[in-house]
Amino acid sequence: MWGQGHFSRASATGSVSFSGVVQMDEDTRYDKVEDVVGSHIEDAVTFWAQSISRNEDIVKIGCSLSEVCPQASSVLGNLDPKKIYGGLFSEDKCWYRCKVLKIINDEKCLVRYIDYGNTEILNRSDIVEIPLELQFSSVAKKYKLWGLQIPSNQEVTQFDQGRTFLGSLIFEKEIKMKIKATSQDGTVIAQAEYGSVDIGEEVFKKGFAEKCKLTSRTDNCEENKSDPGQLVLRNLKSPIPLWGHRSNQSTFSRPKGRLSGKLTLDLKNENDSGNPMTFPKESLAVGDFNLGSNVSLAKIKQDQKLIEENEKLKTEKDALLESYKALELKVEQIAQELQQEKAASVDLTHHLQSTLKNCIDTRMKNLAAKMKMLREMRHVSITFRFGNDLSEAIQVLDEGCFTTPVSLKGLEIMWAEYILAQEKIKTCENVNEGNILIAQRNEMQQKLYMSVEDLILEVDESSLHKRLKTLQDLSASLEAVYGQAREGGNSDEILKKFYDWKCDKREEFTNVRSETEASLQRLVAWFQRTLKVFDLSVEESLISEDTIGNIDEILEKTESSVCKELEISLIDQGDGDKEIILNTYSQILQKIRSEERLITTVQAKYKDSIEFKQQLIEYLNKTPSVDHLLSIKKTLKSLKAQLRWKLVEKNNLEESDDPDDSQIEKIKEEITQLRNNVFQEIYYEREEYEKLTSLAQKWFPELPLLHPEIGLLKYMNSGGLLTMSLERDLLDAEPMKELSSKRPLVCSEVNGQIILLKGYSVDVDTEAKVIERAAAYHRAWKEAEEESGLLPLIFLFLCKSDPMAYVMAPYYPRANLSAIQASMPLNSEEALKVMKGVAQGLHTLHKADIIHGSLHQNNVFALNREQGIVGDYDFTKSVSQRASVNMMVGDLSLISPELKMGKPASPSSDLYAYGCLLLWDEKVKSLLCSLIYYRSSITAEQVLNAECFLIPKEKSVPNPEKVTEYIPYKKEEEIKTENFNKCMEKTRNSEANFDC
Repeated sequence: MWGQGHFSRASATGSVSFSGVVQMDEDTRYDKVEDVVGSHIEDAVTFWAQSISRNEDIVKIGCSLSEVCPQASSVLGNLDPKKIYGGLFSEDKCWYRCKVLKIINDEKCLVRYIDYGNTEILNRSDIVEIPLELQFSSVAKKYKLWGLQIPSNQEVTQFDQGRTFLGSLIFEKEIKMKIKATSQDGTVIAQAEYGSVDIGEEVFKKGFAEKCKLTSRTDNCEENKSDPGQLVLRNLKSPIPLWGHRSNQSTFSRPKGRLSGKLTLDLKNENDSGNPMTFPKESLAVGDFNLGSNVSLAKIKQDQKLIEENEKLKTEKDALLESYKALELKVEQIAQELQQEKAASVDLTHHLQSTLKNCIDTRMKNLAAKMKMLREMRHVSITFRFGNDLSEAIQVLDEGCFTTPVSLKGLEIMWAEYILAQEKIKTCENVNEGNILIAQRNEMQQKLYMSVEDLILEVDESSLHKRLKTLQDLSASLEAVYGQAREGGNSDEILKKFYDWKCDKREEFTNVRSETEASLQRLVAWFQRTLKVFDLSVEESLISEDTIGNIDEILEKTESSVCKELEISLIDQGDGDKEIILNTYSQILQKIRSEERLITTVQAKYKDSIEFKQQLIEYLNKTPSVDHLLSIKKTLKSLKAQLRWKLVEKNNLEESDDPDDSQIEKIKEEITQLRNNVFQEIYYEREEYEKLTSLAQKWFPELPLLHPEIGLLKYMNSGGLLTMSLERDLLDAEPMKELSSKRPLVCSEVNGQIILLKGYSVDVDTEAKVIERAAAYHRAWKEAEEESGLLPLIFLFLCKSDPMAYVMAPYYPRANLSAIQASMPLNSEEALKVMKGVAQGLHTLHKADIIHGSLHQNNVFALNREQGIVGDYDFTKSVSQRASVNMMVGDLSLISPELKMGKPASPSSDLYAYGCLLLWDEKVKSLLCSLIYYRSSITAEQVLNAECFLIPKEKSVPNPEKVTEYIPYKKEEEIKTENFNKCMEKTRNSEANFDC
């Protein structure tokens, strides 16, 4: 290489160095090789580059500056040239480290971005302080090609071409630098190579630089020691690419790696041909020349000044040309407008000339046309323009206004006292005190009866129906005219304002009409006088010129009066008038609605009073009898005794030595008949209890107090579920061993229906709780019965010999979800029908403020594979006790995450278990996510309205040969279950709060 040979000969002559260069010691740094990437080009031999080893530093600096600088304050006071600041680069609006080279004025400074080498003029507001940890040496270094310098007579054009050529060789390319020496200003003198290409040799061959002459003195190849600030300002005027104006990313100075967060070096796709790259003129603006260049500074300044003056003159020329064109266009437009005005003036003159010829004819015809319109308007009623219909409506409201009947107020007082008396009887526990309260209540009933009769009589005497019809017709007619009314409070001020406005409008209209009549009379009188003037039979002495009068004035006055009346009659009302009328209309409509509501209320009270009177007459001063109920109980007692006797007789025959099968069969038939008769009487007993319950709730709250032997209060507290006539030994029960793991379960048949008897061990404390919980469940079922989505309960009874409570419910063999899915799983359509029914059951419970807490695959039933119902739960356990039992479906726990976190059970935890039971299907994926993962506010009612339950599904045929476990079905379902398990595991392990 030419550089190596040159230095070899220099070494032979002794201590030889370049101007301004400090010769390096013979240590390890001499000929040290560095891998760098060019970041900024100053001239054909001088450039800035970044060491590849500091890529991570560049990324970290960028990240730190983007976090620190936006919150940092601008620099106040004097700027320190030795200090490192943060500068906001104008092209990409990112922050970079910089040093101040020169203060141009109070607002602007020249800075160098020390990690890239380029310069820019910044406002002081774009320069901020950075922390001490960012105050370290620059990433980019300034390099100069070994053994080369810029010729002193080089022209500006050749200077730019040399700079461009060097940029095409090293900018954004990985090059190897063999360090030779370091200048006094820190510039590294090095030999640059890109692959096998010696960059210095290429620059020299192109003629953009010359080789330095060797000398024994240290001032050989001396760089100009001019003011750095002046040189940089000079460089700003030279055509060097801007960061933001690069063409196809070819700029020779820009920060890299800020957007992606890492420095990227594209070494393989670079153009290695060495051809210089071209730059558009508008992209050449800012740069830096080598401080050591020997180009004539005065020559460059003079050329640059001429260029600037030429550009300024060209700009002024373009502005004047644009102004000239605009003025020329404006002159043409004014000329056209003038021509149009001239033509219009000529047309107007011709029109006036032709009009003057028949002025009287035209004027009289126009007046006659207006008179025709006025005559028609006077035949049309315009009273609505002055709110006459509203005045009539107000009059109707005032004259026949219906007020609250006096008897209604008295009835409400008596009714409140009657209800209070009934409540006192209901809470009374002493019979003697109860009798006193009953007597007082009966007296109150008499007074209430009289108040009801007074109301009925008063309403009959008033014409409510006629008044209501009048109000309805009035509101309909007003709404047809005025439309929608406004909402607002009642205000007499609105009506007063309406009356004042109406009087003013009426007075104004009367004055205008009177003025019109007077003007027309004057015109008629003029015609009469004029007729005499042109009548030759009239004596001349009776006629004079003054008789005709001023016809122009008369016509003008007549036309004005007629137009004014037409204007009042035809032109729409103003906004102020419309506002007054609309407010008045709204006020009237509110009064109509208020009176209609009062009439409707009184009519409803009237209807209730008639019904109450009829019922009261039946029970007035009477006490209902419980004899029929006692008779039923007596019959039941007899039937149960016969049934027990027949059971004993059957057992004796079966245990005899020679049993008679026909006799045993006959006794079995008798037992079956007796058992059916017992249940028939129990149902009769329930009907009688229901009648007495209705009477006790509405008319006779004293029934439980006066007849404690019938147990009416217990029956009422159980919601009609409890029976005291049923006993365990009366049933032909078959133990259900496979289902009796938790409590005794037996199966029996009653009146042709298979029933399941669930036994609960109770004591004195838990007995009332069992009845209370079972009653709440039963009441929730009774609200909708078949549509409730719940398993119905038939009876609840207590065992007399053992501390047991039994719940009787229908038995659906092999109908629970677990059994069905194990034998022949539901298809997609069946699954949606079943799970919609289950959602309905949960909605019924939640609406009654009941939390199931024990939803699992064994107490969810699919009746006929299409109707889903929710089974009952353990009535001996509280909600928290039921919810604490860990039930599994497949590998998925039915206990919601919030329960595991110690939170109480809630409707949300029921829906979580429902989501785990919901058969996996692509059509319900979004619903499953809402039920299992995003469960902050979903309710059972929202589940019922889910899209998958509303849209009809395509019917699919189940495969009877498909035998699989309940969730997951096969491989695909196993994958889905696994995914949901992972989802739930993530939920359990997270620290997120789940809404209950």
